[in-house]
Amino acid sequence: MDHGWLERFIEHRIGDERVRRHLQKGLKAGVLEDGVRIRQDEGSPQGASISPLLANVYLHYVFDLWAQQWRERQAQGDVVIVRFADDLVVGFEHRADAERFMGELRERFAKFNLELHPEKTRLIEFGRHAVETREKRGEGKPETFNFLGFTHSCDETRRGDFIVLRQTRKDRMQAKLKEVKEWLTERLHEPVPLVGQHLGQVVRGHVTYFGVPRNGPALMLFRKVVGWLWWRALQRRSQTAYVNWERMSRLVARHLPAVRIAHPYPEQRLAVTTRGKSRMR
Repeated sequence: MDHGWLERFIEHRIGDERVRRHLQKGLKAGVLEDGVRIRQDEGSPQGASISPLLANVYLHYVFDLWAQQWRERQAQGDVVIVRFADDLVVGFEHRADAERFMGELRERFAKFNLELHPEKTRLIEFGRHAVETREKRGEGKPETFNFLGFTHSCDETRRGDFIVLRQTRKDRMQAKLKEVKEWLTERLHEPVPLVGQHLGQVVRGHVTYFGVPRNGPALMLFRKVVGWLWWRALQRRSQTAYVNWERMSRLVARHLPAVRIAHPYPEQRLAVTTRGKSRMR
């Protein structure tokens, strides 16, 4: 982020001079590396609590407002835009719109010293029409994409209706399980109830975030592996600390919450019932 542009955006958005001055001090604070203070002319302090807010303000002016105008004035078909922090997905009805948008977005970002990630930015065929079109051309299934910890792919229900399948990213799950394994290794001799309480919080947090429809198998696998890692850790407590699986199953059932789908389908979550008989979606 260019500090000059960021200060302009802050001045446009915030009228209180004291708040603006406080934010400017945060930008100029720099970072400490090996006890040495290094000033930064670009970006925001890494790890600072204010950094995500500043990044959102910057992208609001650089991307959000511009993308909204582009959708209303230049798009020939429907355009859907989803952005969370610096991750975004844009869906287009027509491929020509997608290609034109990507080219103009690169130019837009370049004006504000930003650039699209060369490896993560790509144009793919996705959706109900993509499945039909690729089948007619004799090609395979549409590509998948990762967003906010999920792998999104094209799928269908038992009735044959199109649906976007969201599954936990394998690398994210593996990274989390690795953290759990390292945590257990460091706490081999802590009381079993305390360890179980922590692992229960880990599983509960994982299920609460990734508990979307049709992601049940990945959730059950995560809970199962956490229980298995816990069992392996208990086996290492001493040479005589053998725990049979029957007892381990009771510990897992007691401390690790059961898997559940925490989020409804989007059409259910966004459905609004009025006083009359009509329903808005």
